Amino acid sequence: MSYQKEEIFNDAITSSLTRTFEELLHAIGENPMRDGLLKTPERAAKAMQFLTSGYHGDPEAILMSALFREEYSEMVLVKDIELYSMCEHHMLPFFGKAHVAYIPNGQIVGLSKIPRIVDVFSRRLQVQERLTHEILNCINDVLQPLG
Repeated sequence: MSYQKEEIFNDAITSSLTRTFEELLHAIGENPMRDGLLKTPERAAKAMQFLTSGYHGDPEAILMSALFREEYSEMVLVKDIELYSMCEHHMLPFFGKAHVAYIPNGQIVGLSKIPRIVDVFSRRLQVQERLTHEILNCINDVLQPLG
């Protein structure tokens, strides 16, 4: 199973979201046709696709793409992984740092893949509690670490 990066801007979704953002501007009393807002609905549509691009990523495939047999018994730790997400309750951004550690059980994963899966799970409508469990479960399912 190989991992491939996908384009995150889908023309049909961009069109649909653009119309939705135009309606939102009307609903709050703005004129989407005024100079400062002419391209705002399309920009917001693309921003929303970027901020929720994690729905199109496969974190397990990302880990599997760099899985190596290795008899290493020390804890593997990746610290200070910046994350940016969207609160599912208010659809407003939140950000933070993740620290991910595991004790290998005969296999390791390329270190760059850990921040990638954090990014995939972060780029969805989220709550912090579920985000941490999704990262944990993905690593447990693929690596089956000792801890």
